[in-house]
Amino acid sequence: MLKQRVITALVLLAILLPALFYSRPEPFCAITLVLIAAGAWEWGRLNGYGNPIASFLGVCCVALCVVSWRLGLLDMPLATLWSITGAAWVLSSAWLLKRGVPGWAAVPRPVRLVGGLLALWLAWLAVAQARVIGINFLLSVMVLVWVADIGAYFTGRAFGRRKLAPSISPGKSWEGVWGGMAGVLVLAAGWVAGDVYAMTSVMSLYSQLILADWWLLPLAVLFLAAMSVVGDLVESLIKRSAGVKDSSWLLPGHGGVLDRVDALLPTLPLAMMLHALLL
Repeated sequence: MLKQRVITALVLLAILLPALFYSRPEPFCAITLVLIAAGAWEWGRLNGYGNPIASFLGVCCVALCVVSWRLGLLDMPLATLWSITGAAWVLSSAWLLKRGVPGWAAVPRPVRLVGGLLALWLAWLAVAQARVIGINFLLSVMVLVWVADIGAYFTGRAFGRRKLAPSISPGKSWEGVWGGMAGVLVLAAGWVAGDVYAMTSVMSLYSQLILADWWLLPLAVLFLAAMSVVGDLVESLIKRSAGVKDSSWLLPGHGGVLDRVDALLPTLPLAMMLHALLL
């Protein structure tokens, strides 16, 4: 399993890193579009649909993304769209986590299908916009999610006693959450110092926040870290409802695409909301 996991990770990095650091954003946007389309296919399968409807969902997701691209949305601030998306994520995820696994089954399947499609489209639009802004900005958001996850994992294993959501994800603890939060605060402070030292032309999200007002930085990064945990919990809730461990077999050793991007789905649009509001 470990060997398979490492090989898959190396293949993904070999594809993503050259596209990420290419001088133009188009290759990265195209590759992430393929991944999001695969996530849409997984979403159809998780909600009990067969390959024809799941594949159609993937096609619809591609169509939404391509139309957005052609309309020039990647270069627009879209503050209203991101604010609505952020509010929808906060309210809907709070409702879902309160209702628990049985609550998901009570949501009509067409509503689930459309909701997931919109969430995936908006996540792609957010990551594509972030890459258009600049690599430093995009990485500052993505690394925050990774640090929150890694910090939570190691802190939870070392000190975890109080379960966060035992009926949804038994492995997560409150101590892990606090460890992840501490990690992102250190990350943000270090990243701002790095921006100042390098005098980079493209600011990270952290530098944008601290330039607006210093107290926004800790509040915003803690909020984003919390929502990354929420994204992970929501996907775990949906998988439990579907009775599966992984969202698919598309990434050997890692599960599926949704397993790898679940924490990014709410975090990327919320980061774009902060960026748009700070302009």
